[in-house]
Formats: sequence, C-alpha cells, structure tokens
Amino acid sequence: MSMPLENGDDFTYGNYLRVPELLSLQRRVSVDPATGEPEHDEMLFIIIHQVYELWFKQMLHELDLVVVHLNDHKRASASHHLKRSLKILKTLVGQIDILETMTPAEFASFRSFLANASGFQSAQFRELEFLLGIKDRVAIEWFKGNEGERLAARHAAPTLWDAFVRMLARDGFNVPIDLLERDVTERIVESPGFQATIVERYADDRFANLCETLTDLDEGIQEWRYRHVMMVRRTIGTKPGTGGSDGASYLATTLFQPAFPDLWAIRTAF
Repeated sequence: MSMPLENGDDFTYGNYLRVPELLSLQRRVSVDPATGEPEHDEMLFIIIHQVYELWFKQMLHELDLVVVHLNDHKRASASHHLKRSLKILKTLVGQIDILETMTPAEFASFRSFLANASGFQSAQFRELEFLLGIKDRVAIEWFKGNEGERLAARHAAPTLWDAFVRMLARDGFNVPIDLLERDVTERIVESPGFQATIVERYADDRFANLCETLTDLDEGIQEWRYRHVMMVRRTIGTKPGTGGSDGASYLATTLFQPAFPDLWAIRTAF
C-alpha cells in the first residue's frame, strides 16, 4: 500500500488523484501492420473497461455499506446508498453507447491481440454478482491469489437480500424460518410465504419505497446485461468471445434472471 500524501504546498489535484500514474495505465498491445503503431481504437476499449472496473469498485463500496446499514436498521441511509448505486448503473449502461461507436472492423483490428483476456475474468463483477446472491455462474477456481480469496469470501458471506430479510425479521415481519436459515452460498429462490408478507406490508410507504429501490437495482443489473449482450452481438455477431468464451450466446443465458425474484413475483398480487 502506498504511503499517504502530505497535505502541504505540493498537495495538488494531480498528485491527490495520482493522475500521472492513472494516465500511464492505458498500454496498448496491438500493432497496425501498415504503420507498426498500436491500433487507434484499442485505447477506447482499454479506457472503457478500466472505467468499468472503477465503477464496479465503487458499487461494491456502496452496497457493502448498504448491508451494514440494513444490519443496523438504518433504512433511510440504506436507501440513499442504493439510489447512488442506481445512478452508477445508469452510467455503466451509458458507457455502452460510447463503446458502440466502435465498428466491427475497428474492433477486429486489435481483437486478436487480446489473446485469452476476457470480460469473464472480471473478479469485481463476479464479486458484485455474489453480493447480490447470483452465485451459480462461475467457479471460484477460475481466479487465483487475492482475487480468488475475495471471491471465496463473498461466496461464503450473506447477500444483500439476506441482510434485507433479516432486518425485516428483527422488525417483527413474518419471515419463513427456511428463508432465515437458507444456505447463503446458493442462489436466491422464490418464497411464496415471504411474498405474502411483503404484499401485506406494502401499504407502509417507507417499506414499499425500499422494496421498489431494491427492484430498481435488480432491473438496473438486468438492463446492463441486456445492453452488454446487444453490444457484443453488434460488434462480433455470433463469433466466440475472447478467451474461448461463447460470447453473446452465453451472455444471453444471463438475461431475465432476477437477483431478487420475490420482488418480481409480488407484482401480480396487487
């Protein structure tokens, strides 16, 4: 870990944000055979994905705090940081518009240089999935070292949904015991008994607003997945993805699988 900077006369915007170091991280690996220089569009690809990783880091930072607030019965603070996470998700989706300015030919000009590098290897996005209870899509063994350790810890930990459910149980809500004692390493499944409790309490505006904000988060993740699938289809069609992945065909299997299924199932009850 680097030492903190001294807050003195030389404490500037640039050294506070580590701008020189940050701007040194965009290292292209491609080579244009005509000029011998790196391909122009690789820079956009690198920056977009580095920014994704920064936003994933911030979302984990926010949602971990949401879990703390739910455990401490601080519903208003939990909702506030959930809403911040929603704004970040909208930014993630908006970045796809920028990436889609790259034509298939422009991407193809440097794609082969990516070798086995693939978005499937984003440990932070896998952490985000695990935090939301989506724990059945990746083998932890794919990741080594610190990334593997972080994922193993996330996999074993209760999810955001578990924190929400346990908060309601402490508040006297009728929560089925199997939901409170569920295996947190498994994907979240519907609980008809809990759905009845949610519907019964929906007249409470504060409770309903928290549920709707959680639904917004779930929908935001699904929106990002959909835009990601369409971007991949637009860029490489049905070809396999980098690193030997199935590309768009695999990504399509992740669509319409909500993290919080109870919040979707209750819609027919009103």
